[in-house]
Amino acid sequence: MTDERLRQVSPLRRALVRPELGAICGAILVFVFFFMIAGDSGMFGPEGVQNWTVVSAQFAIIAVGACLLMIAGEFDLSVGSMIGFTGIVVAILSVQWGVPTWAAILIAFALSMAIGALNGILVIRTGLPSFIVSLAFLYILRGLTIWLSILTTRQTIIGGVRDAAEGDWLAALFGGVIFKGFFQWLGDIGVIDTFSRGTRAGQPVVEGIPMLVVWAIALIIFGHILLTRTKFGNWIFAAGGDAQAARYVGVPVNRVKILMFMFTAFCASVFAICQVMEFGSAAADRGLLKEFEAIICVVIGGALLTGGYGSVVGAALGALIFGVVQQGLFFSGAESSLFRVFLGTILIMAVILNTYIRRLITGERG
Repeated sequence: MTDERLRQVSPLRRALVRPELGAICGAILVFVFFFMIAGDSGMFGPEGVQNWTVVSAQFAIIAVGACLLMIAGEFDLSVGSMIGFTGIVVAILSVQWGVPTWAAILIAFALSMAIGALNGILVIRTGLPSFIVSLAFLYILRGLTIWLSILTTRQTIIGGVRDAAEGDWLAALFGGVIFKGFFQWLGDIGVIDTFSRGTRAGQPVVEGIPMLVVWAIALIIFGHILLTRTKFGNWIFAAGGDAQAARYVGVPVNRVKILMFMFTAFCASVFAICQVMEFGSAAADRGLLKEFEAIICVVIGGALLTGGYGSVVGAALGALIFGVVQQGLFFSGAESSLFRVFLGTILIMAVILNTYIRRLITGERG
């Protein structure tokens, strides 16, 4: 027997209110589109796949943190500045001051997460919108990063990080690749192309899976399990859905939001350190506009701007769409500035779709 107090919902309606639905459809359309116009350009060959996978992983790392924070009902616009700040801190400590790279990395994480906690505390204690508080930190951190860089080196780009990190156990978790032997075997049997001349003759063109991608996958899995399989995940939804009602039933809303600000800073630091280890240098202007790209990924993934609804898997799919489109335009020979046109268009479409979903959920009319 059916409980008459429960509203009956059709399978179609249940499917429509899934956060990931729009991102799944968008990802399919993007792959089909670029397979049709750039399928013979190498985009879907081993090197092409690696290119757009790495770009997507960059977006995904910061999107996971932004997603959980948005579901908790807050924004962090200082993510991009945090990327530049963390990278400069690691470079100054390891290259200029001779601190072991593992210690420099841990100090950078500690500083970034402390700033994330300060962000959250200010939002909670002052009652100011997180948009305003984090916007202020966007400028504070960017200015502080440039000042620190010039003060210590008289320049805004600091090199030599790769040399300083040589043989460091913790740096290896953020730079380099894994499964080199497996990819070498694939090259030996002809599955992957190998270099035919030069110092890398015989080596596969794709030497392994970058640690950046490993971090992205790990954070996506962690965020998804945290959000959907734990009590803390329910607290995140409750804090963003109706904070006052959540407090009435015992949810530590303030603690949840502060921890989500800290986790967002952690994700930004992971991105920064992976980038520093890849390039072997840090620059004060790194991370420019990354905060907006992260938010767009989350919105494409189905999160509501009002909080209380979203999906880490959806945010990851949004990041995948970003990476494929960005690299797809390159492989197809299209003008790169069209990527910004895509960003604006997809953002408007995602907000419209999410607004429609919210009305389905709440039964609003209009």
